[in-house]
Amino acid sequence: MEHAAQPHGSRKASPGLRGRRPGGPAEPDIIGDRRRGRGAQTNVSGRYEREARTAFDDGWQTLEELPPIRTEVQVEKAKRIITRNSSPDISFDRSINPYRGCEHGCTYCFARPTHANMGLSPGLDFETRLFAKPDAAALLERELAEPGYVPRTIAIGTNTDPYQPIEREYRIMRQILEVLSRTGHPVGIVTKSALVTRDIDILAPMAERGLAKVALSVTTLDRRLARSMEPRAATPPKRLETIRTLAEAGIPVTIMTAPIIPALNDMEIERLLEAGHAAGARHAGYVLLRLPLEVSPIFREWLMAEHPDRSRHVLSVMQSMRGGRDYDSEWGTRMRGSGPYAWQIGRRFELAAKRLGLNAERRGLRTDLFKPPVPIGGQLSLI
Repeated sequence: MEHAAQPHGSRKASPGLRGRRPGGPAEPDIIGDRRRGRGAQTNVSGRYEREARTAFDDGWQTLEELPPIRTEVQVEKAKRIITRNSSPDISFDRSINPYRGCEHGCTYCFARPTHANMGLSPGLDFETRLFAKPDAAALLERELAEPGYVPRTIAIGTNTDPYQPIEREYRIMRQILEVLSRTGHPVGIVTKSALVTRDIDILAPMAERGLAKVALSVTTLDRRLARSMEPRAATPPKRLETIRTLAEAGIPVTIMTAPIIPALNDMEIERLLEAGHAAGARHAGYVLLRLPLEVSPIFREWLMAEHPDRSRHVLSVMQSMRGGRDYDSEWGTRMRGSGPYAWQIGRRFELAAKRLGLNAERRGLRTDLFKPPVPIGGQLSLI
């Protein structure tokens, strides 16, 4: 028997779960305070589900109050850990994702649709039902030892954050770095978390050998906006402090002003770059807001809930940069957009970066130090 939801505006929440298809996930009731500290407003069904589920008010009441939605972590037994890509508009051809889903809960995260592949929602499920890959380091060592492996920079953090809160317990990222350091393999990291400083003892010696660099994503300097938009990520001051700590340790640091959201944080471009440069970043990058697949309705819901006064303007400007749509997946324009407003953002970024001396020198990571690990049962080199 299905239980009904409490009328909107009440402090009480309904018990139970919504209807489900056989073998499929059920949608948790999110009315009231159960989703406090989360980014998504709802748990929209993934695109592969045969049934769509929507929370609604049916007028029934209950005295039972449900607890807040908790983070659940499931172990994933992966067969391989290095993911390859041939995208012509990104700078790397391989990456590692230690986790599926991300507890940071960023409402704009373009990785949210990947949770649909697991039969889960790109909404609240993405930030509360996570998957960890504890065998990642062992898999990496095995793949690096494969005959014919050619080293190139491995990107980590390009999908979900490798230093999200559960990394404190699982330490998968640290184990991966230990393998990369031992084999002399280059790595580039993107994160919003101050937890990356925990691994300075590995990253600093790697950076000294030209094997490591880190990019910190700083979306806004506004604490309230950051708290709302990226509820479980580090605060803006903490991210700037992290840039400073990494830079002082000799690790090359990039400040990523990503994503740029028109009429919401694009007015901060110059201030973000100035703050990043003052903290020690010597490189910078940006990406325009991307809303593929289920990310669009999730971001729209958040925008309407948090910024109803400007939601129509934000969406209108965004669509003007995406050919009248919420998203344009064309190579070359999906990261930067097109049209006058996108052009203006690009020029502002370039001028501010040039004024500050950011991106003045670009130096790739080294690949000539790579030494393949000895496979289990293999023979040590005599040289």
